[in-house]
Parts: sequence; C-alpha cells; structure tokens
Amino acid sequence: MKTYLVTGGAGFIGSNFVLRERSNAKARIINLDLLTYAGNLMNLQSLDGDKGYVFVRGSIGDRKLVRKLLDEYRPCGIINFAAESHVDRSIDGPEDFIQTNVVGTFHLLDEARHYWEALPEREKSQFRFLHVSTDEVYGSLEPDDPPFREDTPYAPNSPYSASKAASDHLVRAYHHTYGLPTLITNCSNNYGPRQFPEKLIPLMILNATSGKPLPIYGDGLNIRDWLYVEDHCEALSLVLEKGKPGEMYNIGGRCEKTNLEIVKTICTILDEIFPDSPHVPHESLITFVKDRPGHDRRYAIDCSKIENELGWKPKESFETGIRKTIQWYLDNPEWVESVQTGEYREWISRQYGGESIG
Repeated sequence: MKTYLVTGGAGFIGSNFVLRERSNAKARIINLDLLTYAGNLMNLQSLDGDKGYVFVRGSIGDRKLVRKLLDEYRPCGIINFAAESHVDRSIDGPEDFIQTNVVGTFHLLDEARHYWEALPEREKSQFRFLHVSTDEVYGSLEPDDPPFREDTPYAPNSPYSASKAASDHLVRAYHHTYGLPTLITNCSNNYGPRQFPEKLIPLMILNATSGKPLPIYGDGLNIRDWLYVEDHCEALSLVLEKGKPGEMYNIGGRCEKTNLEIVKTICTILDEIFPDSPHVPHESLITFVKDRPGHDRRYAIDCSKIENELGWKPKESFETGIRKTIQWYLDNPEWVESVQTGEYREWISRQYGGESIG
C-alpha cells in the first residue's frame, strides 16, 4: 500500500481528502497538522482505530519533525494542504500567512528534496510532491474576461493570495532547479461538509437556522466558481496518480454564481426544509455590510486541461452539492456546537498540551 504524508489533513479540504483515501484503503496516511483554529480532529473521528492512519501534531516549518516523519514512514508522496486560508484574516494579520504559506512551504519543500534525492532510483521516479493552491493567485476577472487558465499570469490582490502565489513559485522553482517531481493544483471556491463556519456557505447556513443576520459584502454581486469538496478530492487523487511532474492543473466546478445568488439559494432550501420556522422567508435575514478592502470581483476556472488530459469532471451540480452540504450541517449539531463554542480547541489543548494552539 502507498504511504502519503498529508499536511494540514485536519482542515476542511485536507480532512475530506484523508477520509476519501482511507475509505477505499488506497493509501496509508500520515497526517501532520498543527491544529490551528481551523484544524479539527472531530473531522476525522471515524478513523479512530484505523491502523492505516497516523496523526502527528506539528508544523510544516518544523524541519526536524518533517525529516523524522519522512525517514520513519518513507512516503511515496507529500500532499500539502497546510495553509492559512481566510482572506479577511490575512488582511487583519498578514504575518501568519507569510510564515505558514511561504516560509513553511519552503521548509517542507527543502526537506522533501533531501529525502527524494536519497531515495533508490525506482522509488525516486514514483515520488510526487502535490501542492494544493487556489485560483486567487490569478487576481480578479472582469465580467467578460475568459476564465483563468494554467498560463494566466499571477496577479494576487490580498496578503493571502500573495502568500499562496509565492508558495506556488517556490514549488515550481524546486522542480525546475532540483528536479523534484512537483505538481500544483489551483482550485476554485470549495464547499461541502466540515468547512469552518467563517466561510460564506457554512456561515449562512448556521446563521439562517439560528435567525441571525446574513451579512453579505458590498452589493453581493462578487462572482466565484464553486466546487464541491468531494469532487476536488477526486481530482487531487487523479493528479497524484496521473499528473505530469512540473505541471499545474486548474480544478473548478464550472459553476459561476454571485454571493447573493448563493445566499438566496440557501434561504430557499431552508424555507422548504423548515416551512414553519419563524424566520421564513429566510431571505429577510439578508443584510448588506461594508465591502472588504481589495475584494476581487470575479473568479472563474477553465478546467479543460485536467478534463482533457486526466479525464476528470465534477460530478456534483451546485443544486445537488448545496443540498448535501446543508443537510450535513443540520445532521451534525455536535460538530457545529463544538466549533462555535471552541470546545474542540479546549480538547486539543488538553490532549496535546501547551498554552497556545494557534
């Protein structure tokens, strides 16, 4: 069985990827996660007792720890999800984004290079370093601009996207300078189960069901391309297996929608599910708030390359994916309460010690 070192595997996309790989026993997973605010081991409770899964609390910037894990478990691939990822947080405090997304990725890359260079020739040829990135590195599109392609010039507009762009450049440089067999994926906005409720879709679901305001930036007409997280994880698995080292692959849902359209869709579905709710129509909870600085107007992904070269296409429509997502949050009140009250962070502190957990 293959062994992968997954970094940031307790976060939203990372945990969904880990669960997918273990559900079909495709690979043994070593999950390295620092468990900052968005890392939640409750995401992976179903793997308790799974001998093909190992969790290690730590940072990708801890070179000694990374080296130890590589030497001990001998993975044939590294999948790097570890990142600070919320634009608003990057505006308020950019330093953490530079330290994790840029410096941390550098340390991880450099340890991976030394490990890879020492592998026997057969294992060396099979090794892959997959760096999971974002469409935000490309900047913002005008309404009539074509979607982002892999050859679209980078033009990041926030500290978050700038830090991810820098990490992408480092990954590319390690392939071209040292020959490290890297792969970069740039995905559109993900949604689905286990997403931390600072992001648009889970925030709106949870606020609406509680009768709280549904805050929308500006005029609500900012456009994003939406990708169901399980479709994204399937694409990542395919890139690992069939992607060409040194290449980039854009992964999108071919689903452009305004933020306002997203929120109204959630409200309509909740009206159907809870027709007797005192908050019906849930749209009455919508409130417009001051736009955030440098808010990109539109993102859109052209995923023709991965479709044509690797045969991947998203399976979920937004209509099916958003209903699954809403239902998951309704069906998992314990997870929601744990995240909202911070109980999971108290558990982490008790379990792993230390005054600060991110």
